[in-house]
Amino acid sequence: MGFIISNEYILIPLFGIMIFVVSYLMSGRIISFLHDRSLGSREEVLHLMDLMFVQTDQRKVTIGMLLISFGMGSLVFLALWPNILPGIIFGGAITVLGWSAPKLVVTSMWEKRCTRFTDQMVDGLTIMANGVKAGLSITQAMERVCENMNGPIVQEFNLVLNKQRLGMPLEEALTELGERVPRQDLQMFVTAVNILKETGGNLAETFSTIVTVIRERQKIEKKISAMTAQGTMQAIIITLVPFILLGVFLLIDPNYVEPLFTKPLGWFALVLMLGLQVIGGVIMKKVVTIKV
Repeated sequence: MGFIISNEYILIPLFGIMIFVVSYLMSGRIISFLHDRSLGSREEVLHLMDLMFVQTDQRKVTIGMLLISFGMGSLVFLALWPNILPGIIFGGAITVLGWSAPKLVVTSMWEKRCTRFTDQMVDGLTIMANGVKAGLSITQAMERVCENMNGPIVQEFNLVLNKQRLGMPLEEALTELGERVPRQDLQMFVTAVNILKETGGNLAETFSTIVTVIRERQKIEKKISAMTAQGTMQAIIITLVPFILLGVFLLIDPNYVEPLFTKPLGWFALVLMLGLQVIGGVIMKKVVTIKV
C-alpha cells in the first residue's frame, strides 16, 4: 500500500480511473447537481431579489454568477499552473463556492429582511390596534402603518393594499403576504385577520396579543443567540485555523509545505483536509443552530 501511495506513476492513473468510474455511475446525479448549483441557483437568486422588491436583470445576474464561479476558478487554476492537479482541485472548489456564494448572500439578505419585517410588526400591529379601537377598518389601519413607518413592512402592506384596490379580496392578498414572508408571527396575524373577518371578534385585542407573543419570542431568540455565540465563534475559529496555518507556513518556509502541492500524497492530504473541514463545519453549524 505504501509503495502505491509513494509511486505517482501508479497513484495518478488509479486516481483518474476511480474518478471516471464514480462519475460514470453517478452521471445523472452529477448533472442534476451541477444544474441546481448553477442555473437552478440563478433562478432562486432572481426569485429572492424579486421578493425583496429589487429590480433585476437576468442577463446581468447570469454574467455575474459566471464570473464569480468559473472566472475565479480559472484564475486560481492559472495561478497554480503548471501544477495541474492542485489547480483542478482548488479551481474546482472555488468554482463550486462561486456557484453557492450569490445564493448564500441573497438568502442572508432576504432572511434579514424577513426578520426586520417581524420586528416591525410590533410597532405596526400597535398602530393597527389603536386604529381599530378608533373605528378604522383593517385597510385604513394598514394605511396608517404605511404613513407612519418605513422599511419592508411598508412595502409589503402597500402591495397588499394595491392588490385590494385592484379587486383582489383582502383575505387572498394577506395569504399571499404570508407566502412572501414565511414567518410564524406573520402567519398568526394573517390567520387571525382572515378568521375574524368571517366570524367577528375583537381585532384590537387580537393584535395586542400577537404583539405580546412576538415580544416574548424575540426575548427567547436573543437569549439563545447569546448562549450559542461562543459555540459559533469556536466553530469559525476551528474551521479557519488550518487555512491560516497553511498561509503562515507558505510565508515563513514555503519548502516545508511544498510537498502538499507537488506530491500525490500531498494532493490526497489536501483533498481529505478540505472534505473533513466541510463536514466538520456543517456539523458544528447544525449543533449551534437552534430554531424557536
